[in-house]
Amino acid sequence: MSPPVRSAKSARPAQAAKTAAAAAAAATAAATDVAATAAPAAIDIDPLAFQVLNEIGIIDQLAQNRAARLLGPALNLSQFVVLNHFTRLGGPRSLVQLASAMQVTKGAMSNTVARLAAKGLVVVQPDPADGRGKQVGLSDAGHAARQQALADLARGLADLDRDIPPETLLTALPLLRQLRVWFDSHR
Repeated sequence: MSPPVRSAKSARPAQAAKTAAAAAAAATAAATDVAATAAPAAIDIDPLAFQVLNEIGIIDQLAQNRAARLLGPALNLSQFVVLNHFTRLGGPRSLVQLASAMQVTKGAMSNTVARLAAKGLVVVQPDPADGRGKQVGLSDAGHAARQQALADLARGLADLDRDIPPETLLTALPLLRQLRVWFDSHR
């Protein structure tokens, strides 16, 4: 039995689809080749410190975006960062200390703290050392909210643990901590 006879008109869409698929495959291959050849050229030109910080900056942008999605509307990223700061360092802090630690203005920190206080996640009291200032501390509810947020983030990052072995992540930590300490001491 011979194949069905197609008119030239009915063969055009099939041929166009094949051509489009071939063009897409070629474009993907070309993009891969460009990416593969562009990286070594950048390595030859850009200083090593810039390359490292560039990668960290890109990771930071991607991680912040993902964390914001995982945290949801109950706790935004700025609020989580403040709660996490208290958990890491303990004790109450002044608004000025918090703003300095987060590299934001006192007004921005006042706004974040006011939202956290409205949710009962921090306690704001007068600063005994400065009658005009305020001391901010983590409430029990704030600690619980931070723990819940951390659990949400861990669930959302489980695929990272599957894709990059924990041993590899552990080897990166000392360098990242050293960089953090250096930048913190060179503000």
